[in-house]
Amino acid sequence: MTNTATINTATINTVTINKADIISGGMKSYKQDDDSIILITRDEDEFSAFDGKCPHAGADLGTGLRCGNRVICPWHHATFDSRDGTLLEPLATEGLTQYQITDNGDSLTVDTSAKIDKQVKNDKLTDTHTIIVGGGGAGFMTAHQLRNTGYGGKITLVSAEDKAPYNRPLLSKAFLAGNMPEEKLLLGGADWANKHNIELHLNQTVSEVISNERTIVMTDNDGNEDRQTADFLVVATGAEPKIPPIKGATLDGVYTLRSMEDAKLIKAASHDQRVVIVGTGFIGMEVASALAQSGTTASITVIGQDHRVMGNIVSEVVSNALIKLHKEKGIQFVFDASVAEITAAENNTTNDEDNFSQVCGVKLANGEQIDADIVILGTGVAPRMELLQDTNHPDGVQVDEHLQLRDGVYALGDIAKASNQLGRMRIEHWRVALQHGMVTAAAILKDDNVNSLAERIPFFWTMQYGKSLRYSGHAATPEYGILLGSPDTFNYIEYYFDDEGENTRASAASSLGRDKELVAFSELLRCGHAPTRAQVNAGLDIMEQAQALSRYR
Repeated sequence: MTNTATINTATINTVTINKADIISGGMKSYKQDDDSIILITRDEDEFSAFDGKCPHAGADLGTGLRCGNRVICPWHHATFDSRDGTLLEPLATEGLTQYQITDNGDSLTVDTSAKIDKQVKNDKLTDTHTIIVGGGGAGFMTAHQLRNTGYGGKITLVSAEDKAPYNRPLLSKAFLAGNMPEEKLLLGGADWANKHNIELHLNQTVSEVISNERTIVMTDNDGNEDRQTADFLVVATGAEPKIPPIKGATLDGVYTLRSMEDAKLIKAASHDQRVVIVGTGFIGMEVASALAQSGTTASITVIGQDHRVMGNIVSEVVSNALIKLHKEKGIQFVFDASVAEITAAENNTTNDEDNFSQVCGVKLANGEQIDADIVILGTGVAPRMELLQDTNHPDGVQVDEHLQLRDGVYALGDIAKASNQLGRMRIEHWRVALQHGMVTAAAILKDDNVNSLAERIPFFWTMQYGKSLRYSGHAATPEYGILLGSPDTFNYIEYYFDDEGENTRASAASSLGRDKELVAFSELLRCGHAPTRAQVNAGLDIMEQAQALSRYR
């Protein structure tokens, strides 16, 4: 719960807080009349004051959890140092604004107009050049974190897109629904590259990476080549949608969602149209939710090969609650179905799909025909690893816990198969991409104070009809789970295990409406002390356990 504090009427910037309100090792937030929030942390007789809204999405950090020196946002698990507000974990990309405090004995006075200057001097590695290939989350965060932590060399970021880095997950969570304009999606703001002295090369294709020379070859639209060599080379080329090998997949009116351009096309094309979505993963479900919220389509039908949605992530009980939510919003489902063909209108039928005949429906393997004006394929993505072909593993580029492929060369984001707290894996989540950027920047700067990837865990969230399902960790299957609470009322946490052993530790958890419990689980998982099946069944107080453990770390 957010608390109140005494405001000095002489100046709106001054707030007085009783010391006794805050226990040692704890924190409290104080909401002000102007909707701002002040967060106070305490360690014995040391107090710190911060802007209490998470820089990522504005959550009240006081409603999150403090574990040791880690202040963790309840919504998306951005994490900050309780002593100075330093960013420890994304999804935020900045640390907390810190305010000056006056100690009055039994009380504190916080002056929100007196911010503590944390500007870092960019005087490290000034004679070096870092080239970043890819303008997604991993590439952005590498450049951003380099500048924020003192890198003074040249930074060149090359992107095949025509836009500066933007928040890709919000395309399906907010932009398609009409809840967020394009300019709000830009990472770091509209003038990010100029403010951070970053050379941004848009609409540029990197045709070759010579990793042993830390060299790239860029090709423009006229076929002209530009070769550049760097001291540090970061390859973060991301992933691309998988197009299933079905007839009609290239018809006009068939879309995938990966880029801003894709989202704009879908948004424009879906008005008053019958929309069919192929795929019941979180992208397919988010697109269904967003288009339903926009209220502009004629109908929305989702086709899934399984009998449930997000079946590789959550249990059947949770899946059924999500299906119920979607059906209440008018979504139609066709389950246990496979697509045999995407069909074209008869008067446009051609044997040459390159002529882009207009889609008119989807034919299932059982012969059923579903009418459609547009079809959206949510059938997964594949890593873009072609530029590192000589180092490819079948499922990602093998790198170490600092994302390093070889001396001075890093591969990160969706293409990287790297070791985190749960082992070596390739994970296509936004927070993981941002983590990769933080770790890579620290590796370039040889900053040992930043945790390696081996000390971090994955996290993702899906937003559907304003309900945020959050998932921490990584489980091979949801089949060995323990469910606490009620998914139907959007109040549950579900722990996932790799088998049914009583002493097996949970490797992941998902939740709706139990933010602090999921944060606590995440901290235990990060520390290697996730609860066992026996502990969960015995009613373990997971928040108390996380906070107790943190006192000894």
